[in-house]
Amino acid sequence: MEQSTGYDAVLNSRTCKSDALNTAFPSVNVSPESPRREAPWMAGIRAARANFIPALIVQVMMLSVVLCYYHYPPTTLFLNNLALLKEEWGYGYSALVSVIAGGFVPEIMRIIVFQKGKVLRSNFSNLLFTIPFWGCTGMIVDLFYRSQSEWFGSEVTFQVVATKVLVDQLLYNPLFAGPSGAWCYDWKNSGYSFKNMGRFFTWKYYRDVILPILFASWAVWIPIVAILYSLPSNLQIPLFALALTMWVILYTWISEARMKETGG
Repeated sequence: MEQSTGYDAVLNSRTCKSDALNTAFPSVNVSPESPRREAPWMAGIRAARANFIPALIVQVMMLSVVLCYYHYPPTTLFLNNLALLKEEWGYGYSALVSVIAGGFVPEIMRIIVFQKGKVLRSNFSNLLFTIPFWGCTGMIVDLFYRSQSEWFGSEVTFQVVATKVLVDQLLYNPLFAGPSGAWCYDWKNSGYSFKNMGRFFTWKYYRDVILPILFASWAVWIPIVAILYSLPSNLQIPLFALALTMWVILYTWISEARMKETGG
């Protein structure tokens, strides 16, 4: 379930403004009230194409980590130690690493690379949102991974892994992760206003905002969750955090660069 990964506008193909925050949910800053200029799935496909190279880089790196885990003893030892730490800290570990990956990493990168070391008030306001958002997201992802292991088993077989990926990406993501992430980020971008929140629960909002997010995130995360589910249960969250960190770094860089090019 890594759809909770980067909202404020993956769809720079629409030249919409973006904070270039998190990533599992490359989200669209497109108002449901604005006129549609293309089918929502086409917007998502265009976003996926635009981010094809960074997505491929993260996927290859994650595959390399998994191969090293199974075939390179030093990597096996290191990751097993991470698994022990995760087992000891439980949901606290999941919350902490998700906050670091989804909240602090993009903000630190933004300050160092794009703000030339200058800390702005917006950085703190971003963290006031991303810290609780990603802390809760990390614990929810952990609970979901644990539940999948109880439902389908923890064996690394094609049937088990494929079933988990399908439930993750075709049920959990469209029914919960994608909508809830989009709602939270739209709420933040509206100045935390409770006005017009009813639009979040309409088919028009789902079609115009959430569907593009789903198409964009599937291209990135279907291969990654297949890799994650090919690992022992206690390693899935540590490696999820690693994938999220790498994707956030690449996505933040690309999104900020696009904003400069488009004057956003």
